[in-house]
Amino acid sequence: MILNRRRFIRQTIPAVGTVIVGAGLLKTTLLSALNLTNTENTDFNKLGNGKTILLLSGWQDVNIGDIAHTPGLLNVLQTFLPEAKIILWKRSMAIEPVKELLHKNFPNVKVIYGDVDDDKKVTSVEVLDAFKESDIMIHGSGPSVQGQKNLEAWVEITGKPFGIFGVTIQSVGKSLKELLLKASFIYPRETASLKVLLNNGISGEHVSFVPDATFFMDIRNDNKAESFLEENGLERGNFICVIPRLRYTPYYKFTNWKWSEERIKKVDETNLKYMEEDHAKLREAMICWVRKTGNKILVCPEVVYEVDIMDELLIDPLPEDVKPYVVKRGYWMPDEAASVYRNAHSVLSFECHSPIIALTNGTPAFYLRQPEDTIKGQMYYDLGYDDWIFEIMDVTGGQIADKLMDVHNNYAAAKKKIEASNKEIRQIYTKSVEVI
Repeated sequence: MILNRRRFIRQTIPAVGTVIVGAGLLKTTLLSALNLTNTENTDFNKLGNGKTILLLSGWQDVNIGDIAHTPGLLNVLQTFLPEAKIILWKRSMAIEPVKELLHKNFPNVKVIYGDVDDDKKVTSVEVLDAFKESDIMIHGSGPSVQGQKNLEAWVEITGKPFGIFGVTIQSVGKSLKELLLKASFIYPRETASLKVLLNNGISGEHVSFVPDATFFMDIRNDNKAESFLEENGLERGNFICVIPRLRYTPYYKFTNWKWSEERIKKVDETNLKYMEEDHAKLREAMICWVRKTGNKILVCPEVVYEVDIMDELLIDPLPEDVKPYVVKRGYWMPDEAASVYRNAHSVLSFECHSPIIALTNGTPAFYLRQPEDTIKGQMYYDLGYDDWIFEIMDVTGGQIADKLMDVHNNYAAAKKKIEASNKEIRQIYTKSVEVI
């Protein structure tokens, strides 16, 4: 009954982008559906001053790439929409370092938490207050439309506009298609997702490629990074960073995610099959770097579990003459990583987002792409980094090493390439925000 009434209202009252529904129209029915007792201020559909954005982001905190999405998009919005008020609806409960990072760098952004169940019911008063106050909801960068249920609840309860900013869309099911057809804008973070959308009948001027918001993350922790560099004898501009990765991230080992025995078996077998073959190629570049330059290497993580595989896959198998040049770093936050990468010569990573953080800070970076790591790697080709992305099954360690030394010998040209790409990304963000 609620749905039919809303649909009738939206079809019969003219509006641009959304519908303004009179106060109290849905008051009783919505509160009943949400099991709430407070009967005051329930104008969920009423538009405000057009300047309040509800940003849904922050999928997990065990990966600095996932953490980085949020400050990246906050910076996009604050840069190009400086008058907007932003409320961050963080999807996962933040660990303390992430809470501190967000508060320190975005003191004017209110952070809220709250779940949506399978019936699209919201029981968090904070979230419902944000629904009433906000004029538009934006789904932030991520590996998919992670917040589909959150968006569906927003549409069901408010009828206000929403959009999706910088995500990978690898497949489109029936319910997702129904949602996407209602979106005011859809910005996939690579052109491969555009093809998926087109094949599912979703296209238009409101659908376009917009890079992952991590490309605009501007937060750093220079003091902490400088202390670490000094303590470990890492000279600015003279060390490289390397990041390991297994073919499949074994989330079942360090989260409360429930995986079937069959899935665990597949993940473990695949990881075991390729981990030496993959990392031997990266080690070849590490060996070349030390022997040809006499400079150091920092082995660091993007995901928490990678701290535990550094020794086995990257350090212990190194020749004895190379090992003294290697330094390790435990799990960290993206602001410190950004400061360290900013001071590095180059970054070589099996993970997708450490190179992005490096490139954003003007540092050359190679993405060693494993085929299991989704279609998101297409964004490197889309941004002109064809010769800095290596499909790991089709490349040798010698080729990676040769490209590293080529960048080393033509460093000014490499920096100029990054500068041009970052300028293009800024232009894309500028245009994309016009719709918002």
